Amino acid sequence: LMNAAVAQDVEPARITRHCDSVSLCFSKGLGAPAGAVLAGRRDFIAEAWRARKLLGGGMRQAGVLAAAARVGLEHAEATLRRDHNNARRFAEGIQELDSPVCSVDLAAVETNIVMVSIRGGWPSPAELCEHLRAVSEEELAETGQAVRVLAFPWSAHTVRAVWHRDISACDTELAKNKLEFVARKCQE
Repeated sequence: LMNAAVAQDVEPARITRHCDSVSLCFSKGLGAPAGAVLAGRRDFIAEAWRARKLLGGGMRQAGVLAAAARVGLEHAEATLRRDHNNARRFAEGIQELDSPVCSVDLAAVETNIVMVSIRGGWPSPAELCEHLRAVSEEELAETGQAVRVLAFPWSAHTVRAVWHRDISACDTELAKNKLEFVARKCQE
């Protein structure tokens, strides 16, 4: 919700005004260690509250988590906009590679998520993710850096990369360089 609101430059309420219920996780993108909020009609919330109690949900000292969530909400726009910009820079780096191994649809990069298309039969998305995660002696010798990039093999031809508050512009540059190294090695 918050990523969509920032990407569209609208208030979250504008997106949710036609929804019966809304759930917002404070740890996804907002940086809180845990916590979520549920909004909806009074009877829906009462039933959700009852189900939570039946399942043993409850927490003491929740104010500490609430404080972290509040900080996340207060800084959400700047934090998420930075994540979106980093994701876009990564995607632009893939496009500039003009690699036969992978590509990206820049028009589809609207938030902090980049879907990388894998071309040809090798590497598979899982193999590409493994190469991005591993550090070889050859990489150390050639680049002088040990960089591990965690990405997810999303489908038979796609890898998903997601940015969050702990990934800086410098980290994004390192990830671009790592992908370039891996793509080049896959071509050889």
